[in-house]
Amino acid sequence: MALVELYRTTGNRADLELAGYLLSGVERERLKLSDSQVTYMFSGKPFTSRTEVEGHAVRAMYASSGATDYYLETGDPAYWKTLNRLWDDLTSSKMYITGGVGSRASGEAFGVSYELPNQQAYGESCAAIANLMFNWRMLMATAESRYADVMERALYNGINSGMSLDGTTYCYRNPLESTGEKIRNPWYETTCCPPNLERTFAALPGYMYAVNEKGIYANLYHASDMSWHLPGGEALQIVERTEYPWQGAIHFTVNPARTLETSVFLRIPGWSTGTTVLVNGKAWSAAPVAGHYLEIHRAWKTGDRIDLNLDMRTRLMTANPLLREDAGRVAVERGPIVYCLESADQPMLPSLFDAVLSGGEDFQMQYRADLLGGLMELRHTGVVSAKSAASEPLYRELGATSRATRPVTLTFIPYYAWANRGPLPMEVWVPYQRVER
Repeated sequence: MALVELYRTTGNRADLELAGYLLSGVERERLKLSDSQVTYMFSGKPFTSRTEVEGHAVRAMYASSGATDYYLETGDPAYWKTLNRLWDDLTSSKMYITGGVGSRASGEAFGVSYELPNQQAYGESCAAIANLMFNWRMLMATAESRYADVMERALYNGINSGMSLDGTTYCYRNPLESTGEKIRNPWYETTCCPPNLERTFAALPGYMYAVNEKGIYANLYHASDMSWHLPGGEALQIVERTEYPWQGAIHFTVNPARTLETSVFLRIPGWSTGTTVLVNGKAWSAAPVAGHYLEIHRAWKTGDRIDLNLDMRTRLMTANPLLREDAGRVAVERGPIVYCLESADQPMLPSLFDAVLSGGEDFQMQYRADLLGGLMELRHTGVVSAKSAASEPLYRELGATSRATRPVTLTFIPYYAWANRGPLPMEVWVPYQRVER
């Protein structure tokens, strides 16, 4: 990444060629790397021969980011083919629902396909950041919304969970289930995650919008004022006002320096299946499609308004059947936010892990300004065993004993906010039983 950026700054072709040299893998012989080192370092073999993400997750994602940069400058089709193959492998079988990557503590590494344990998950904060960086570059190469969807998933969940709400303690690993071990610390002997989180948050304005010869793209949504210019030099200001991600209403005021014919592209997240878009109070002629950018092409005048309303219903998510650990369980999402159960919010439960979510998607929502810095709290009915599962036999014949249960109300908070009230039990994937009506 650094070499390609140096080439972009200096125009010195040797910098780009050195990046290509490192990606070619010829260093293996000079450094005498073993097979295990080649896997761990994600180096030492031609990048274009790779078929899967493997080894140290941060190294693999950084290398893929650098290879995307190299492709953007060279247009080498072999690199593009490989990058797509690696992205498919990552997102189809090796990425957590939080956008975290790297499931193994040993080697801070990717596991095999569908090896995504919850309590033992590693999910290093730096790896989620690297996932964001890789997808940002793929977005720049294609202007395809699916890459921004992954960026947003990682940002709001696997990255945002890495730092405490008061900014004084950090997570190196980000499990999706915990029995209450201490997960946040003020510092680490290996000090990669704290400064990496800080620089990512500082860089966020640069991710929100992008431009090309067609117009300007809104990638991530946040209350902001954007003053920029299009490739032709035309000055453009966009004022964005929203309470996203808690609310789905996003309002833009477009202020060109003069009347300007161009396109504004709005990302319609893949999860928003009921989106509406108004331009100056009237429905736009083209219907929004989830998982794509909506192009609004017109002659813009100062004060023109876009009203985007995203579908913020709460969703119950299931995992691929090959992800066996999550069988019979669901994860709760609302907008871009992944939710979890934390024991502090379930005082009626003797054990968090005795609870079962029941029913449909009819969650009660309440914005809690007094809770964990302000968040949207979700509540739903569930059941809990009359006696703790820990008191039952380790194995028993199917149907030999029916478990008595009682109803409870389960309270969900965003995953990023867990472990801010001390070391507490938590789970993202919750046992689920459908109630027939």
